[in-house]
Amino acid sequence: MNSAISVRHLTKDFRIGIRGLKLRAVDDLSLEIPRGQVYGLLGPNGCGKSTTLKVVLGLVSATAGEISILGEPSATSAARRRTGFLPEAPYFHKFLTGRELVRYCAQLSGVASADLDAAVEDALGLAAMNEAAGRPIGTYSKGMLQRIGFAQAVVHDPELVILDEPTAGVDPVGAAAISALILKLKAQGKTVLITSHLLAQIEDICDRVAILDRGQMILEGAVR
Repeated sequence: MNSAISVRHLTKDFRIGIRGLKLRAVDDLSLEIPRGQVYGLLGPNGCGKSTTLKVVLGLVSATAGEISILGEPSATSAARRRTGFLPEAPYFHKFLTGRELVRYCAQLSGVASADLDAAVEDALGLAAMNEAAGRPIGTYSKGMLQRIGFAQAVVHDPELVILDEPTAGVDPVGAAAISALILKLKAQGKTVLITSHLLAQIEDICDRVAILDRGQMILEGAVR
């Protein structure tokens, strides 16, 4: 199977208000994301990008449709072990050091004790966070928070990495650094799914893109 993520006829409705009115966040969306590529999911705020990611990850249940990750049903532990995730505006405990956070996430992700130290240092090195790793997260800048979040997403060596607005609120230098990290993952043969409002970043790093509006697919294809 060549697809890293397969989404077939995904629909997600939310009930809102006292009357339980239906809000359709994603409307009959079908996607095939090839392995080994950087894939951009684009669209305005409220178009359904983050909801789609959460359904793909099994964090939110679909109203209808089928989803698989790396050939596995998306909500299974087998699929999650092979996936890394950096949510938009992640919350990390400020009293932990960067190294403690990445180590904790490695343990949660099932990294073997014998491999733990090497996995943590490799992830910190990839994110260029070795020097700051001993400092409390509460002292980090926005760009450093995103890089430590990147490290925790890749510490268990996942085949698929999902990044939701990884450059939100990050200065241009920090955004360029995150783009470089994404290209490193691609060079390692990993698949990266990214949402972003920075079209220049998407043009530079993505192989394919899908454009959503009001929960529907408007356009899909190679960046070119």
